[in-house]
Amino acid sequence: MARSARARRPRPATSRARGPWLRAPWLRAPSPRALWLRARRRTLRGPERTLREPPGHPWLRALGLAAVVVLGGWLGLLVVGSVQTSVGPMETSMALRPDLSGGTRIDVSPLGSLDLASHTAPLRLDVDVERLDPARSTALVEQPERFNRLGDEVARDVVGGTTELAVRSCVAVVVGATALGLVVYRRPRRALAAGGLALALLAASAVTAFATWNPKSVLEPKFSGLLTSAPSLVGNARSIVTEFDVYQQELARLVTNVTKLYDATSSLPAYRPDPGSIRVLHVSDIHLNPAAWHIVASLVEQYRIDVIIDSGDTMDHGSGAENAFLDPIRDLDAPYVWVRGNHDSRATQAYLDRMENAHVLDEGRAVTVGGLRIAGTGDPQFTPDRSVVAEGDPAERMAGIRLASALRDQARAGTPVDVAVAHNPVAARETDGTVPLVLAGHVHRREVEVLKQGTRLKIEGSTGGGGLRAVQNDKPEKVRASVLYLDRTTKRLQAWDEITLGGLGLTTAEVSRHLPAENQPGARPSPAPSPPAPPPSGPPAATPRSPDP
Repeated sequence: MARSARARRPRPATSRARGPWLRAPWLRAPSPRALWLRARRRTLRGPERTLREPPGHPWLRALGLAAVVVLGGWLGLLVVGSVQTSVGPMETSMALRPDLSGGTRIDVSPLGSLDLASHTAPLRLDVDVERLDPARSTALVEQPERFNRLGDEVARDVVGGTTELAVRSCVAVVVGATALGLVVYRRPRRALAAGGLALALLAASAVTAFATWNPKSVLEPKFSGLLTSAPSLVGNARSIVTEFDVYQQELARLVTNVTKLYDATSSLPAYRPDPGSIRVLHVSDIHLNPAAWHIVASLVEQYRIDVIIDSGDTMDHGSGAENAFLDPIRDLDAPYVWVRGNHDSRATQAYLDRMENAHVLDEGRAVTVGGLRIAGTGDPQFTPDRSVVAEGDPAERMAGIRLASALRDQARAGTPVDVAVAHNPVAARETDGTVPLVLAGHVHRREVEVLKQGTRLKIEGSTGGGGLRAVQNDKPEKVRASVLYLDRTTKRLQAWDEITLGGLGLTTAEVSRHLPAENQPGARPSPAPSPPAPPPSGPPAATPRSPDP
């Protein structure tokens, strides 16, 4: 009862008046923890409300996502999307850059750049040639045998560099777009969606570039910087090919015109070759000069050549990539007899040996071609291969001794050799006394010498004008070839015409006729393994016989 009485006891007036106001929630002071939680809730709820209720239409949201994908992918490519790689002896930097027109840009600082319309895609391939690698460049110069592997090496470098660039670009695009999406949306799902879309966009661009790839774009480059003067100096690639072909044809036509002019105006005490004489075209040391084939074809036609003899160094490094240079031999209207030079490899010899109209001579092998019995040997040294120490003249003399032994064996077998061929004159001199005529090259100059035992040594100059080496001199090296007239019965040399053309880029020509000493009036025949031809009687003819009447 006492407890219930106290419960019913009325409160003071002051308490009844103030109680309801004190119990109102808006008048209570919040605790510090409540204030902190309220502020944190407001901070977190604001962005979420914005993401859940984005303003605008769906196509605006898609446009915003596309902008995030493109910008993030571009930033990724810009930061980590380049590759440092070596291409042959060059240090290069490769990178993909967004570009609506696509193509390839090769920057050769400080000379300028070349733009190639290689493909149509929203990606451009930038290649910066930074410098030449001194170690690899020195190795290429000091070890020319590496030239044989240079094409494969460059191909491997390019494939490796582009593969690494493709992988790095994919990673850069995905990471860039994902990172930017995470910053903008603050939601992992949206960020991953941006990275996936960026990767899909890169893949679609790569497929488009592959489908529109144009390998002929290298023939029509656009120059900028200092390289803008390059077309006026050397022309673009297409005009170089065209003009060089015209240059070759002009040289061949010049040979024809000069030959006719020589026939009409020559006042040399020249020998009139017998119409039935065997005509041999002696060429040597072509050294990869494509103009030589036009000159050879013209001489074959104008002089009605029976057989062509090449005393070697047709190549420069003997690499497999050079073998296609020999293909014009198939179209020459005369059999082609060839010996290996010190710049011709065994692979070159094997390639040429498979041609129908080519006859490869080595180790004293003899063939009968065009009415002549011809034997020869290849050079025992391959000097571009620096992995093998060159043995010098002793090796050449041993090769000549083996050739002389083979010539004696041919004579004992009743098939004497009329003409011997060796590349190096050191080897050719060892055949003295075993053959009437021996041909050589190698020294890039003409020499004619009658050896002690009667064999005539004839050394030809470079029919290729020294090849690429022609540009090393102050003046281009001249192009030289000779037409030999041999008696069809005795197989003796009656006379020879020396054809000399101006070097690379020059259009001058001269033809001069020469007689062996035994064919000049009143001269004493020189001894030789085969009986000499009788000297001509009466005064010399006023003009030489035209090779093309």
